[in-house]
Amino acid sequence: MSPKKALSQKAPGAKDRAAETRNSQGKTVAALIKDQAREALSVIFALRFANALCVRTFFQPDEYFQVLEPAWQLVYGENSGAWLTWEWRHALRSSIHPTIFAFGYFVVDSFWASYKVPTVKAKWLLMAPKTLQTGFAALSDWYTWRLAEKLYGPGSAASWSVLLMALLNPWQWYTATRSFSNCLETTLTAMALYYWPWEILGSETDGKDESRESIALFSTSSQVNSLRLSLLLAAFAVLLRPTNVFVWISTCTLALTRFTLSGKSSLDRRVLFILFREVFLCGSIALAISLVCDRQYFGDWKFPPFAWLHFNVTKDLAKFYGQNDWHYYLSQGIPLLCTTITPFALQGLAKSLDAESSYSVTTSNTLKALSFIVVTTISTLSLVSHKEIRFIQPLLPALHILAAPYVTSFFTTLSASGATTCPPPALGWKRKPLLAAAITANVVIGGYLSWFHAAAPNQVMSFLRGEFERIHPEHLNFGRAAPNATVSSDDGNNDLQELFALFLTPCHATPWRSHLIYPALSARALTCEPPLDTEPGSPERTAYQDETRQFYADPVTFLARDLWPRDAPGEHMARYIVGFEGIETPLRKYFDSAGPGSRHKIQPREVWSAWNGLFTDDERKSGRLVVWETGFYDD
Repeated sequence: MSPKKALSQKAPGAKDRAAETRNSQGKTVAALIKDQAREALSVIFALRFANALCVRTFFQPDEYFQVLEPAWQLVYGENSGAWLTWEWRHALRSSIHPTIFAFGYFVVDSFWASYKVPTVKAKWLLMAPKTLQTGFAALSDWYTWRLAEKLYGPGSAASWSVLLMALLNPWQWYTATRSFSNCLETTLTAMALYYWPWEILGSETDGKDESRESIALFSTSSQVNSLRLSLLLAAFAVLLRPTNVFVWISTCTLALTRFTLSGKSSLDRRVLFILFREVFLCGSIALAISLVCDRQYFGDWKFPPFAWLHFNVTKDLAKFYGQNDWHYYLSQGIPLLCTTITPFALQGLAKSLDAESSYSVTTSNTLKALSFIVVTTISTLSLVSHKEIRFIQPLLPALHILAAPYVTSFFTTLSASGATTCPPPALGWKRKPLLAAAITANVVIGGYLSWFHAAAPNQVMSFLRGEFERIHPEHLNFGRAAPNATVSSDDGNNDLQELFALFLTPCHATPWRSHLIYPALSARALTCEPPLDTEPGSPERTAYQDETRQFYADPVTFLARDLWPRDAPGEHMARYIVGFEGIETPLRKYFDSAGPGSRHKIQPREVWSAWNGLFTDDERKSGRLVVWETGFYDD
């Protein structure tokens, strides 16, 4: 055999071995990345669980009244003492969200069913929502980081900076582990964006041949399954919060118009057919699940997004909960949402439109899409009079991703393009004092808001629950409502004829049954139902005063006329009265020997108080939160 023939026979073997080596190396790298992702998720969950334990303050009522109260009633029945607001009576909210937390209560109750230690069970019931929301918060951070790795490369400095920004963001620390629907919406949005096939926006092309990406799009079952998962998650996000639809309208509009996009469009007939087919199928599945859940919860066929639009847009009831300037999201929303990374997020929004981008076509187009999502959502929501920062919280993953290269290049020796190099070059730090100051500011802000600011509303519930356990230990046992029943299985313990606590605070200023726990602990609070039967702009709506406003307009008259009238049946006298320190003077004036409540022979005695923070958005909540004992009951 000639040497040439021998070499020609050996060559294929050498090539095969080289290919096998490359394949094995590729598999090893993929396995390492997968292991790293699992480990990162474990660490993120641990950090978020610590975060949940550190959050002991009150932020907004929706954390409790739009989720935990209906979840509590689902498990413990209509006589459990849960407070359902008007939104639930008129089916404005999807039942899917509280059903998730009801499962947490169900698990705890099932575990403690055979143990007659209600005080321990109460502590576990308090922890159940925190644990569930910890999981959602961890998934939000993890999927945001994984999307950044898709765009900037696995292990790149920019992708790691996204994760660090999410974990050190004080707004995230303050809100991510709370049971707001916006927090779950943020998680669903981050997950849907991760699974979304961004190659739809455009693919690499040399102008002569079809790109490989375009040919490969939706050609494998894994790609189609990824699309399905993204669409299902997006559908549930929209059903949970209808305004999430702007995220997906923005994405689809950009894909169809190709405004500012690079590369060649991937939207041929086959791709469009698959997209429309999957949107229809996945949307139908999500809608069917939602309809069945709402049918079970409300007892009739309901579609909450329609009711939401009717009451908030047609009847314009959103104004009843406050109005904000058109620039609220620009002047306050983004700065509070992003805090110290605000300049970098704005830079990312502007730079994403740079035609000379050094990124790949897919990454460049995705960043443009994320920017378009942010701009479109904020512009649209700015047209609505009632605004809250929580409403734009689902934009935070996009803002972190857009800011990442510029944060990295500002504080390290890497350039914005070098921040996305994989593996990253040697990393050096710069502007260390400024970086330390930014991290310190985030920690201080997040720590104060989570541990100190407005902690009194949560602390007072612990005090009242502890007092009830001390005074009425025989009325603590309770269990799940039996099927087709409206009372809990231990309802014999709930016949205590005593108003234990009266809350003379602004409406929904504290948590409720999810923190009071025991159904026998009877409590009453001022209400704030909106004028549902009035027309927008009518004199009736203008003149309408809810119970809270009536009380604060003239506390003494309200107590004498509405709560305890002299010549008509009134409310039971409470063992404890809860209110902010501003009501102490009118309260004592009512019970004074010369006041209209002198017949009760009560002299309120302060037994507990707690500081409520450095500032407040409602002057009625300023100062200390106080509990007064009436002495009306002997024991």
